[in-house]
Amino acid sequence: MPQMLLTFGDSNTHGTPPIETPGLYGRFGPDIRWPQVALSHLGDGWHLAEEGLPGRTTGLDDPVMGAHMNGQTGLRIALESHGRIDVLTIMLGTNDLKTRFSPSVAKITGGVAGLLDIALSEPMQTRHEGFKVLLICPPPVVETGPIRDQFWGAEAVGPHLADAYRALAKSRGVGFLDAGQVIKVSGQDGIHFDPVAHRALGTALAVAIRGL
Repeated sequence: MPQMLLTFGDSNTHGTPPIETPGLYGRFGPDIRWPQVALSHLGDGWHLAEEGLPGRTTGLDDPVMGAHMNGQTGLRIALESHGRIDVLTIMLGTNDLKTRFSPSVAKITGGVAGLLDIALSEPMQTRHEGFKVLLICPPPVVETGPIRDQFWGAEAVGPHLADAYRALAKSRGVGFLDAGQVIKVSGQDGIHFDPVAHRALGTALAVAIRGL
């Protein structure tokens, strides 16, 4: 029976290219996006559900982009929309670094903990007959490019998230991948991934999934 991979995240899971013109929508094709790259490495025995929403947070209603950016609401919807899944990946935290959220390591890690609480809850695990979780820490944001004003102060917080995510993953008994050890954000906007990074992350993800 084929296994199902659900990738839950934000614009970097969606496949948004590095921003040149703010407000202009774009998306890499399936041959570039890292979830699809991972699927190609996992082979014919796997199916994929991509759940990436640009702007999504770990658990915050966005006063500019909308309450639907709250990842905890979105995760419930995703888990009840797809079934049954075998592996869930969560990569969120980048948008929590926006200045308007007064980001801190504790606040962002707390939001991720809420996501894990939902994923590991008895109702969700029972619904899907049990599934494994891989927590991915996004690479640190760099304050550069056309929307750097939204991420003022992010460089002071982002580099410290990986250690906190790793400890949280260990405490909850889920897998962990530090994307910052595999890729870096694009120098174009300091947030998104270029095609080379997508390929590298997808390849690393397939290895991590096999090791769960």
